[in-house]
Amino acid sequence: MKAKTVLLISLLAAAIFMLTSARVAIMNKSAGTFVSADGIKRYLYVATPGIRDYLGYGGHGILVFDINDHHRFVKRISTKGFHPDHTPSNVKGIAVSIALNSIFISTIESLQRIDLATDKLVWEKTFEGGCDRMAISPDGKTMWLPSFEKGFWNVVDCATGDIIKKIDVHKKAHNTICGPSGQQVYMGDIASPWLYVADAKKQELVNKIGPFTNFVRPFTINGKETLVFVTVDSLLGFEVGDLITGKKLAHTEVKGWNPGPVRRHGNPSHGIALTPDEKELWLADGHNMRLHVFNAAMPYQQLTTIPLQDMPGWISFSIDGKYVYPSSGEVIETKTRKIITILQDEFHNNAASEKMLEIDFAGNKAVKAGDQFGIGGLR
Repeated sequence: MKAKTVLLISLLAAAIFMLTSARVAIMNKSAGTFVSADGIKRYLYVATPGIRDYLGYGGHGILVFDINDHHRFVKRISTKGFHPDHTPSNVKGIAVSIALNSIFISTIESLQRIDLATDKLVWEKTFEGGCDRMAISPDGKTMWLPSFEKGFWNVVDCATGDIIKKIDVHKKAHNTICGPSGQQVYMGDIASPWLYVADAKKQELVNKIGPFTNFVRPFTINGKETLVFVTVDSLLGFEVGDLITGKKLAHTEVKGWNPGPVRRHGNPSHGIALTPDEKELWLADGHNMRLHVFNAAMPYQQLTTIPLQDMPGWISFSIDGKYVYPSSGEVIETKTRKIITILQDEFHNNAASEKMLEIDFAGNKAVKAGDQFGIGGLR
């Protein structure tokens, strides 16, 4: 009898917990925010115009979607960032400083810091040579901000926007990743077949990886910073480099699909990302409007392909790896490969951007942020 009583009490306690958790979630949802049982709010931040300066993919601002509530549209955050003629400028990059509770948006001309608690602009600064896709150190204090396809990166103080140092690289600065260790910064110059590496403390170049078969375009790295997966001009596929030795390791082409003309970026595979568990590599195919999925270990077996509604130019993941976010606006469940919804703004128009990431909140404080590059999650 005692055993049965203990079992009944345990089942009753579990049922009460589940009902209470569901009630908490429902109460918060009715107030406009879905909070999971652990109290964490998970949002997808999508900066627009994030496909050139086209306003037809979500207008101008940051669109916020509730990941916990079927990616429901939550709000639009007003942003600055204008061309000299006062029209909205292309968003070039998006990054978060947890330490400063701030999100940063770069456009061709300027860099904005926005407070995540108030959604208010803290400052906007223009930079000589313009701005491109930046990266922030793990401690949230330092940013490496590429010029807009000029030959240098600015090292920027995240709190003030002041320039700390300039790092000269090659001809056309473009994409930037700061490694999870905070020790190395990886710099993609789209006029070079090399991936450049800078020391994050000395703020100077210390290595280069390659050469790859053509100019380096979007790339990603594994969490231990031993491998880089690179897309290059004219290749429907990817190449792999060793971040320790600096050597190119592999060249992989997409099978069963032919490259062809693309509307943007000029190269077939503009977009590549690792699943956080580093088991799969997802690759964009602009001409065929698809994502191709590969095993992320040698011999990089091609697993499947997924059709999209528009040309993909970038790929991101949710922090837990459950969802894939191509820049064409679909939300894909990673495990099943199924498109579960399309991002839509407050006017029920489809939204799309090449600049998006997840931010998790406890109250009004950001506690965790994803990245825009699909970096591997194994450390």
